[in-house]
Amino acid sequence: MLFSSIQFLYFFLPAVLVAYRLVGRQYKNLVLLIFSCIFYAWGEPRYIFLMLAQVVIVYIFTRFVNEKYILWAVLVSVIPLIYYKYSGRADHLPIGISFYTFQLISYCVDLHRKRVPVQKNLVNLMTYVTLFPQLVAGPIVRYNEINCELENRDNNIQDFSDGIVRFAAGLGKKVLIANILGEVVREISDLPGREVWMSWVFALAVVMQIYYDFSGYSDMAAGLGLMFGFHFPTNFRYPFISENISEFWRRWHITLGAWFRDYIYVPMGGNKVNRKRLVFNLMTVWLLTGIWHGAGANFILWGLFFGMLICFEKLFPQKLFLKPEKTIILRIVSHVYVILAVLISFLMFNADSVALGLRDISGLFRNLYAENSGITMLKLEQMHILGNRFVLMMVAILGATPVPVNIVRKIYSIFIFENLKQVFRILYVFVVLILCTAYLIDGSFNPFLYFRF
Repeated sequence: MLFSSIQFLYFFLPAVLVAYRLVGRQYKNLVLLIFSCIFYAWGEPRYIFLMLAQVVIVYIFTRFVNEKYILWAVLVSVIPLIYYKYSGRADHLPIGISFYTFQLISYCVDLHRKRVPVQKNLVNLMTYVTLFPQLVAGPIVRYNEINCELENRDNNIQDFSDGIVRFAAGLGKKVLIANILGEVVREISDLPGREVWMSWVFALAVVMQIYYDFSGYSDMAAGLGLMFGFHFPTNFRYPFISENISEFWRRWHITLGAWFRDYIYVPMGGNKVNRKRLVFNLMTVWLLTGIWHGAGANFILWGLFFGMLICFEKLFPQKLFLKPEKTIILRIVSHVYVILAVLISFLMFNADSVALGLRDISGLFRNLYAENSGITMLKLEQMHILGNRFVLMMVAILGATPVPVNIVRKIYSIFIFENLKQVFRILYVFVVLILCTAYLIDGSFNPFLYFRF
């Protein structure tokens, strides 16, 4: 079941909200657990038992609070991920297994480090792992971030209201921008060839689609969490305004980067090592990051590409990449470098194979024409695609910066009375919901890209 579906918006979500509000505090986690299992089983009925079995086994091992048993719990968590994702069974991959596996591992490791107390209530532990807002595509919520809220959380009206607004923002990102950008990507892919300028449009559409798809989902997850009293970590923070790749990855998929930093990079020594060891540590982390996304060679190359860029930034031209007091020219050069690196890398990430990825990347520098394709007709098709989506592309680019949010904050500061702000929020949610509903009823393209991870 997708957050951006009629079934979820008008049936599942109202049902779980009503049930959650009707029961007493001691039963709220049980209600969330039941509905989360229904949510997961809706799309993956045969794998719900695998996930629950993993949680039960981890619960049994960790209750002993013994180092040996905790390490066994980590192993139990990892084996299904390796089996399904890297043994040639990727076509039968349980949805969200990469995300909930990392959550189980973080719980076990933090317990071993004595950073969190052992969870003695099985329902609470199951609720943490299966919590439907972040179950199938993150963000990666660590146990220590919400363990207090699992036991005792405040379901106040302000959090609920903020949650609705944030969910609506994510829904709009996903349905009104990412879905339509996905159609642009598909239309350009179906062309018998493309000119260089169209390849750049294609690269931009690919990156923007991935960004709005995943950041939209993360916003919806955070909004749903607030509706139930949970405060999930931020997963995206305007990554395209970054001035180096290291900063980009502190702003893009933040919870994944932080997970690899705290559970892989730092235990290996982090940056408190000599230069050779630093390169080894960074390349290992980025190799694992690529592998985490998939067993395909394109994901591995994608991860190693970013690893090499970050090594280059940290070891060589410090003044260009990491110096805080940059001139205007250096800032422009830095932004161009980041955008260029991101566009090239995500073309490989998006491709079905290395060969297709290299073809898309080469298209940024040379025309791609199929044999016997009519060049005049092809140019007309390209102009038609761009003409139909030009405004959307501009909106997507602007929306990936802090400008729209700053404008809204400025508007808010003009309104003196609090009730006017609330009216504005209500109208915003209502308009987004109506527009998204109209698109979902009429359209057919509505995937979530990160479900495959």
